[in-house]
Amino acid sequence: VQVVESGGGLVQPGGSLRLSCVASGSIATIDQMGWYRRPPGGQREAVAVIGSSGITNYIDSVKGRFTIFKDNAENTLYLQMNSLKLEDTGVYYCNYVPPAPSSWAQGTQVTVSS
Repeated sequence: VQVVESGGGLVQPGGSLRLSCVASGSIATIDQMGWYRRPPGGQREAVAVIGSSGITNYIDSVKGRFTIFKDNAENTLYLQMNSLKLEDTGVYYCNYVPPAPSSWAQGTQVTVSS
């Protein structure tokens, strides 16, 4: 599927954002999808993953602050980000897990700054 991410922006530390990823096709039966983050000057990494059954996994640095969830009826993947920190700054992408090279989109920029 092709995806379009949105919802990023500039937010102060401690703030919240909700990212959306609208897919061109059904996501209900995809084994795993995830949100990836590329920090400034850094490598892209998966920060949150959700399976077809709804089981989720997170990297340690976002546990308890980020929540990944999806709406199969709307073919949309979400990332609710709370208690944002400076180090959460980056471009956020959604994709399969493991990622499909053809499914990388433009991402959405999240900037956490005071």
